[in-house]
Amino acid sequence: MDFPIVYAVKHKDLDVRMASRSGGIFTAVSDVVLEKGGIVYGCVLDEKFEAFHVRATTKEERNRMRGSKYIQSNMADTFRNVKADLEAGRKVLFSGTSCQVAGLLAFLRKDYGEQLFCMDILCHGVPSPLVWKEYLQWQEEKNHGTCVEIDFRNKKDFGWDDHVETLKIEKGDGTIETVNSKVFRNLFYSHKIIRLSCYKCPYKDITHPSDITIGDFWRVDNATPNFDDNKGVSLVLLNTEQGLAAFEAVKENLDIRSCRIEDSMQVPLKKPFKRPEGRDEFWRDFGDKPFDYIAKKYGHYRERTLLWKIRTKFKKLKKKFRKRK
Repeated sequence: MDFPIVYAVKHKDLDVRMASRSGGIFTAVSDVVLEKGGIVYGCVLDEKFEAFHVRATTKEERNRMRGSKYIQSNMADTFRNVKADLEAGRKVLFSGTSCQVAGLLAFLRKDYGEQLFCMDILCHGVPSPLVWKEYLQWQEEKNHGTCVEIDFRNKKDFGWDDHVETLKIEKGDGTIETVNSKVFRNLFYSHKIIRLSCYKCPYKDITHPSDITIGDFWRVDNATPNFDDNKGVSLVLLNTEQGLAAFEAVKENLDIRSCRIEDSMQVPLKKPFKRPEGRDEFWRDFGDKPFDYIAKKYGHYRERTLLWKIRTKFKKLKKKFRKRK
């Protein structure tokens, strides 16, 4: 059998899919691991909205891992904890970027067979936590409050194919203001804030170190027309026999379409993104200028005028009206 085997996937439970970044395949696979008494490792945001890898033994703990986090994850003692669980005979699902999976396998230096299941994500590159921290502080100062909730990509309000970060800001009087922005998104897609090593990533290929590779299935209509409903579709690459077996075990919970790899290609499956022109200038400015300058020059931020607010409100009302129809 030739790997990878490629599928477009949507979880049949719409609530699961809407709580996920794309089609919900991570939830489907991790559900089985947890139901069999296994351990799931993945990335969450802590109370300071910093990204950390943590250990989950329940679905409630695992649910914090769903959704995108566009910042580098702090691994802390994760590799040691994974090894301890494996040595104790526990089944482990580890999810992360391709380089994190490769790092774990290099650290373990032992084949644990079916005990260890690895799932990696298609990755543009890893953004700087420092830029994220400055961005968050800028939003709090600008909106005179404290951030209490973040959605890096608000699929519920803006659809799967858009990319809007939504922040809930608590004011001094206890009221909550919703702030929708594309500033950090624009910084991310400029590729100026990702690590230098990401421009030479060896995993930007159809060959990956994991059992299953997952990601957003952009331009899914090229591979399987009429499958996209703008609520999220996962691109799934089955890379090993173990990945295939895990997929077979959860198929009944999924809507799936078999696809050709040739019709499913994205840039991260072909090559790393090039180091962009102006990256050095960005980091000089980041070190010398206030973040408001960075947001305007590199994040395409514009002050929100009354007309902008009216147009935004009108767009939201229009979307709600379409849903009711």
